[in-house]
Amino acid sequence: MNNMTTVKVQKNQIIAKQKDKVRKWFIILEGAVVQRNSYARIVLGKDAVIGISEGDWYLCDYIAGKDSVLAVFPYRSAEDLKNAIQGQASMRGVLLRAALNQRQLLLKTYAGYYNLARQFHSFVENQYNEYTNLSGKYRLEGQSFPRIDSFKPLEMVHRAEKWEVNNSASLMQGYLEEYLQLMQKDDSLCIGAIMETSFQTRRVTQGIIEMVEYLRYNQDILLAESGEDLFHLYFDLLLAAEQKNYDPKPVRDGLDKMVDVIRKLNIYGEKLVSERVLEYQNHEYTPSPNGYVTPEEVDIWNEEAANKTIKNSLEQILAFAGLKEKEAAEVGGLLENYRNLPDFLSTDGEAHQLRRKLTQIFYELYQKIFMRVMKEGKEPELVVQMFLNFGYLDPQLAGEENASALYELTSHLDVCSTDRVYTIFGWLKSIYEGRNEPSRNEFDLDYPGYLAEMKKNGDLTADQVKAYMDSREMKAKFEMQNMFMSGNRATYGKFSTFCPILCEYDLINSIDKMLVTAQRLDAALDGIRQIDYSVFYRETMFSDPDKGINREMLMNEVLPDIILMPNAGTRAMMWQETAGIRRDTSARFMFPIFTAVDIDDMMVETVGRFRWEICRKIQGVHWNDIRDKSLTSEYCDYIQFYKKNSELSPDAKDKVKTALQRGRNNYREVFVKDYEGWIKFESKGSFRLNKVARQILVTYCPFTKPIREELKANPMYQNAIQRYELQNAKKAQRIAGVYDKYQKAGGKITKELQDNLDFYDM
Repeated sequence: MNNMTTVKVQKNQIIAKQKDKVRKWFIILEGAVVQRNSYARIVLGKDAVIGISEGDWYLCDYIAGKDSVLAVFPYRSAEDLKNAIQGQASMRGVLLRAALNQRQLLLKTYAGYYNLARQFHSFVENQYNEYTNLSGKYRLEGQSFPRIDSFKPLEMVHRAEKWEVNNSASLMQGYLEEYLQLMQKDDSLCIGAIMETSFQTRRVTQGIIEMVEYLRYNQDILLAESGEDLFHLYFDLLLAAEQKNYDPKPVRDGLDKMVDVIRKLNIYGEKLVSERVLEYQNHEYTPSPNGYVTPEEVDIWNEEAANKTIKNSLEQILAFAGLKEKEAAEVGGLLENYRNLPDFLSTDGEAHQLRRKLTQIFYELYQKIFMRVMKEGKEPELVVQMFLNFGYLDPQLAGEENASALYELTSHLDVCSTDRVYTIFGWLKSIYEGRNEPSRNEFDLDYPGYLAEMKKNGDLTADQVKAYMDSREMKAKFEMQNMFMSGNRATYGKFSTFCPILCEYDLINSIDKMLVTAQRLDAALDGIRQIDYSVFYRETMFSDPDKGINREMLMNEVLPDIILMPNAGTRAMMWQETAGIRRDTSARFMFPIFTAVDIDDMMVETVGRFRWEICRKIQGVHWNDIRDKSLTSEYCDYIQFYKKNSELSPDAKDKVKTALQRGRNNYREVFVKDYEGWIKFESKGSFRLNKVARQILVTYCPFTKPIREELKANPMYQNAIQRYELQNAKKAQRIAGVYDKYQKAGGKITKELQDNLDFYDM
């Protein structure tokens, strides 16, 4: 096989990781590999192909299940398949058979999880209904279980149709050899069949992931680490029934059913299952004519306690902040005045002053509560977490239904967190713990620069500067007083009526529909990376003088950190293009944690601003100097002299003039609008930009290879794309030569070096 190499991997070695770019396919020659995503585990055996069910990025992890031997060949598009099988007809059958086998394996896995997800929902609903029936039968007050209200059946986005399942089964059981014989007649037939199967298996894999995520998100409704689950409700009902000398058998039957299902589901940790089941099975019943424990004393999750928690949440939050009775009463009075405003959108003097006062109080409370939580080192009550993550303070302002939904959501807030996505509390915590450095303030000063400025102005002594430089509290306060306060207002979007306290007026849809999750953000970001592949790549220096490389610049992808501001807002912000002085640090984007605006649109606009600002950062003082060619310098030259540009028609010039007026003569804002058109329309062949703007973007914001292949036949793109690809080919050739010499000198081609070479083939 052309371009094929053979590698050996040891048991448990990672072959490919979820979210890595797909750059190779691997054929399993010997051994076995586990395809893993959360609960889902699929074992791939001999002749299976890793990558065949993936897209641009791996959806799953691939880990060697035993010592294995893999054949590896580069893969970017169907064209690479042609190169792989050219001249080796036997490989047509190997790859196509692998694709069909994996499709069948994935469809079986899909069917299993589909039944599991449906049965899980049906079982939980039936058990909860039985619980309410038994509570009524025993004349015991059933406990409130808000989690069940938001528990919905699975709605699939990536579905496998019944005919697909039947088609695959019939093919594999009766007609496989005939099909393989037909499809191996030429390369085009074979590649087409492989790619069709590949796209199908990718969709099936995405469907499996959807179901796995559904089960993961909802698993604790049945059994949870916190104990706030259906199993707990039944166990408490058992206790209450026994205390009143009622027949406990119906409740025990329900518990036994749950134990059986929990074990069969195989989605819970063994320790959790053992502890909870053992607690139930070791329970001994001793009849007592006089009950000694009331249902209200058994569990805090009865209806009265849950309602009281939300109803008194303002008092709890103010008490946690350490406010005295008089201070708390003053805050309560201001909130009541705010609730009673005749017009909630009023911008008159009284409303303005009230919002200003409440804003000041909110951030003072936030600082006090945050510092207390950090010093105590443990999770506070859920209502305090609601304040820290959502800006929630008062159930009457937020709406009691919304307050209940937020209370429930707080137990599942991991859906808004990854290693790159943070709630505002998670972000500030990372600053306090030293995992991230504070952002620059509105005067573009970082934390050390701010301290130096304070010393220069006489506000701090040298000793104070030294003490504050490593102070966790001061760093967190700096971030709160700058990035948090400014970013919260900016992402809210309506400056004249901004108040950081979450209000029902802004929650124009349900909490779950407005919630900005990490998954939604990742999908929006990946959608742009699939079009503008180089957007987050930066140059980093590599040096190994002993082996002949003194200074080689490598392209390295650095994805942004995204911070969710505690509001129901309408705007996203590109707050910083880098985290510090170094260019290879993450940008910082800010999004509202709730929004009714399309997240894809928000992300494109934010990335457009990032494109502009990172170029300015890299170019320094030459960012608008046309003698030093760059995105910003060429774009500034184009906008500045558009009236004299003979390449622009009168109509195009009028549109540039209008765009400048809308952007208030800010060149960056004009570029951002063009970038939106570039990503959303031009990438699909729908022309929205003028000739000059298109030439600049095709040079500095190039499309991925598959899109370039689609567009290069068009005269409007042809020359620019050919020129760009020729330059890339020259760079790749030079780098390959450097690497060849480096290897001969004893150097090893690391992932970092290989990724750099791969960049020029994207």
